[in-house]
Amino acid sequence: MKFSLSWLKEHLDTEADAQGVADVLNRIGHEVESIDNPAEKLSAFRIARVLTAAPHPQADKLQVLSVEAGGEPLQVVCGAPNARAGMLGVFGPAGAVVPANGMVLKVAAIRGVESNGMMCSIAELELGDDHDGIIELPDDAPVGQVYAKWAGLDDPVIDVSITPNRQDCMGVRGIARDLAAAGLGKLRPLHEVYRFDSLAPVAGDGPAPDVATQDPEGCPAFYAQAVSGVVNGPAPQWMRDRLHAIGQKPISALVDITNFVSIDLGRPLHVYDRAKLSGSLVARKATDGEEVLALNGKTYTLDSSMTVIADDSMVHDIGGIMGGEHSGVSEGTSDVLIECAFFTPEHIARTGQKLTLTSDARQRFERGVDPAFLDDGLAIATNLVIAICGGQASAITRAGSPPVAPRNISYDPQHCLRLGGVSVAPDNQRNILERLGFLVTPDWHVTPPSWRRDVEGSADIVEEVVRMVGLDNVPSTPLPRDEGVAKPTATPMQKIERKVRRTAAARGLNEAINWSFLPEKEAAAFGGGHWSLANPISEDMKVMRPSLLPGLLSAAQRNMNRGASSVGLFEIGRRYLPDSEKLTAAFVLSGDKAQRDWASGKATKFDAFDAKAEVQALLSAAGVAVDTLMVMGDAGAHYHPGQSATLRMGPKNILAAFGALHPVTAKAFDLDGPVMAAEIFLDAIPVKKPTGFMRTAFTPPALQAVTRDFAFLVAADVASGDLVRAIKGCDKDNIVAVRLFDLFAGQGVAEGQKSLAVEVTLQPLDKSYGDEDLKAISDRVIAAAAKLGGVLRG
Repeated sequence: MKFSLSWLKEHLDTEADAQGVADVLNRIGHEVESIDNPAEKLSAFRIARVLTAAPHPQADKLQVLSVEAGGEPLQVVCGAPNARAGMLGVFGPAGAVVPANGMVLKVAAIRGVESNGMMCSIAELELGDDHDGIIELPDDAPVGQVYAKWAGLDDPVIDVSITPNRQDCMGVRGIARDLAAAGLGKLRPLHEVYRFDSLAPVAGDGPAPDVATQDPEGCPAFYAQAVSGVVNGPAPQWMRDRLHAIGQKPISALVDITNFVSIDLGRPLHVYDRAKLSGSLVARKATDGEEVLALNGKTYTLDSSMTVIADDSMVHDIGGIMGGEHSGVSEGTSDVLIECAFFTPEHIARTGQKLTLTSDARQRFERGVDPAFLDDGLAIATNLVIAICGGQASAITRAGSPPVAPRNISYDPQHCLRLGGVSVAPDNQRNILERLGFLVTPDWHVTPPSWRRDVEGSADIVEEVVRMVGLDNVPSTPLPRDEGVAKPTATPMQKIERKVRRTAAARGLNEAINWSFLPEKEAAAFGGGHWSLANPISEDMKVMRPSLLPGLLSAAQRNMNRGASSVGLFEIGRRYLPDSEKLTAAFVLSGDKAQRDWASGKATKFDAFDAKAEVQALLSAAGVAVDTLMVMGDAGAHYHPGQSATLRMGPKNILAAFGALHPVTAKAFDLDGPVMAAEIFLDAIPVKKPTGFMRTAFTPPALQAVTRDFAFLVAADVASGDLVRAIKGCDKDNIVAVRLFDLFAGQGVAEGQKSLAVEVTLQPLDKSYGDEDLKAISDRVIAAAAKLGGVLRG
């Protein structure tokens, strides 16, 4: 929500400057995003008189000017067709920065003639779109004065981030009302702001417009008034200045009036050219497949859930969102119909999302405009049209009725301290609420104003009181503790999540936080989503993610497209399955593992073993004994079948899937080269129950460990991990480690077999091993290998 300081002061009688306004807005819960004063970037530009104008000796379309800007005359080369001796304009000296393009002006030779700056156009100073010639000022403009100061451009623009619940502050009037309630100034009566005698409806002589509403759910109320004999010229300068200051492009008086009222009062309106209407104008449901050409030049296909404004021949308006081109006003418009309607917020939101269409009107209607402001809004618009464009008003048609039933809330002033943590005297609370427009009875029954749709209960009233007292005045009070330091509250799973997150970051992976929603196309690459949102933020974000990898792959693709040579991203979040949500950690490795060097001459790419190493490190951080896990295939269709696997705690309990991404999946995300990925299913990790007992202190063994090497011939399809696990489990009292150190298949080994050599570490406890002890352990190792078909190699 943008507005200039002078615009705000039309509603608020205050001496505060822009920073003072911003401080109070922040204090009462309206975050100020920026304060921008257009005069600051124009401070170097001054009013100048052109003393002489002569043709450029080397260019037909250029002139050499002599310019006086408060000092010695300067020579300037200018190409504007309207440059001439005696005129007043705006001069930018050397060192000034042109706002339109950021160019720093310098003393330079143009076609052999020195130029000491430039005479500026409206477009170059970002004050409009006119760039056909330089600015021409009236004869009484003071030469040498800063142009921005003389032109009244020293008017800061404040940009405020309005939260979705504060629909009343989507207009300058609502902002001023809150500031007045906070004590910054006095709110002026609305009829004085518009310089009207009153806000009574404009009395009309002609017949009332033929309008109706046939969709009481989508459009409960449709008010309209016609004005005949208007002249649609440019809006007055004050209105164009207001709109231009906040980035709105002035178009014509009739259009600018509707835009001005929408921003000033948070009340969207629409004006139709009556000559382009056929028969009565009706708010109704669209029919499936009906189309409308909107003011943005796009054609939208509608369905029966959407509210439209239509006449006897066609649809003219997507109700509450955007008007149509066919009935829009133009320079030749002489008879208009002013629409002031109330559209149900929920219907507006669903229609806008389906059509992926946004507008200023939609932003206001879907939050909820004041349903009691239809007569006043129509009166203000009609008065402005007549005052600026002339004409004669008709009678008013009021079709339907707006939802203005008052809400009555029982409130206890002590609730402010209990819930808000601030002690505010009851009389002070009453004054705050009344300044905000609430009605408060002696027995504390509170009626919110019609423009505060968000206030539904006692907690909302507490919020209003605390806001006005000042959020920065809420004391920081520690919660009571029974004894000493508070006990930890993190669950075992939360502790695992923290350890995995810290370990991933420590290993060089960058954390990503992606949306939980995906486009259907991305979800399809991972088997499709199981849940779709009925009311998504957009059609491209409607499927709940079945995996964390699509979001990571999209992020990796964006980074690679921007020149990143290596990407390592991880995320911890939930994937959404048919039966429940599952906590998962996932990561993606793409690009170069190591840059090229003098030894190899080329970069090293990530492979499946890199993914496995990361998975094992993260599982180890989660408390899993990774050397006891089974390595099995079937990681999923989105993995490369020959370069992927799973880690399991038993045949059915899958803890992780990892490996190279399937080329088809990588192509779906526009990723080139090998891409490694992994998913760790944190919900599948058994959580240890607290026992209350401390682990015994570690005592290093007194005796030295012993190592023995074994080489076994096994079938080629036997996994080395299975052999290592089998040997380690055959004598847990003596064997403390088993490590594979050689794999051989070739001469001397039968076809279909391979040789696996392992190093077995034995740890004696009470006494050193004798020959018989070592032979017994060796027999158990050989027997364990035999269960996998292994034979001791001779």
